[in-house]
Amino acid sequence: MFYKAIIQGRLDFGTPRSYETVLKMYTYRVENYHKNDIIFKEEDIFIAETNELMIERFVGNVLEKSYKSTVELLEYCVQFAVNGSIRAWLVDNGEILHFHLLEPASDKAAVQSFIKGRSLVKVEGRQDEAIEELSKAIEKYDKHAQAYERRAKVSFIMQKYADALRDYNKALGIDPTIPSAYYGRARVHLHNGDLEAAVADFDQAIKKSVALEPIQWKSRRLKGEAHLRMKQYHKAIFELKLFTKRQFKEGDSNNDWRRWALYYYGLALLENENYEEAIQAFNAALELPEINDRINLTDILRNRGIAKQRSGKNGYIKDIKEAASLGDRQASSLLEKIK
Repeated sequence: MFYKAIIQGRLDFGTPRSYETVLKMYTYRVENYHKNDIIFKEEDIFIAETNELMIERFVGNVLEKSYKSTVELLEYCVQFAVNGSIRAWLVDNGEILHFHLLEPASDKAAVQSFIKGRSLVKVEGRQDEAIEELSKAIEKYDKHAQAYERRAKVSFIMQKYADALRDYNKALGIDPTIPSAYYGRARVHLHNGDLEAAVADFDQAIKKSVALEPIQWKSRRLKGEAHLRMKQYHKAIFELKLFTKRQFKEGDSNNDWRRWALYYYGLALLENENYEEAIQAFNAALELPEINDRINLTDILRNRGIAKQRSGKNGYIKDIKEAASLGDRQASSLLEKIK
């Protein structure tokens, strides 16, 4: 039975010697063990000029045996890499049968420093240590794109935005296929108010990732916000509608942002004069529990009231009054004008 396989990624072997070792091993194992069970021919994925293995994106229907054999062989290759990762999925009608994240885990100094630094990125109070370990990885191998990307993330957490931007630029200069680097750099641009640059990077993060990955939907959500801030309402509606219609798996962090997305989707619809749809979006947002998503209940009530008023529906005064009673100054001002 055939299933849909998605495989993409890059492995950097660092030196011609390591590259040649991997290439010979790959060719030997294909010829002597796997025959026709491997998805990729060596000439399609090995690049001698840069000592790397590159799979920009493969999408195709394959046998489960071929998928497993290919992943097994790629996993063997990973042990020789100093940097990079490969992500692979086998999917049946939208259900993930297998997922593999292949990353270097050898005893090479650059690899070990990176692993240690990455583990400390989000540990409160240990960000300086994370930067130290990631810097060690870079010192040991100055083309370690992932170390630059993770160090940039730490800098962003520590609100060192210039440092974050520098390292994201460095990471993407080495490896322009890392979706998290585009996403991170876009967030820096968003913070700096450079909305056009943010949109361009969120777009790249979407293109470099697949719909099965949470980062694609994080990027769509924030791209929608950027379009809204630029008053590009049709584009904001497109991105936020996709996000709000998506059914996320349990445990996906995007679930925590559904209320936020529905609210901003409602705002975009309201500004675009799609009042009926805006009311529906605000209704859906109000049905979700309040969480730490930076959206106040009063904002939803006030804007639903405005949408009702503009569409000629009853009940708008009630919404605005409720928002005002909860301390919303804008709602109080609207009530004065209505009187």
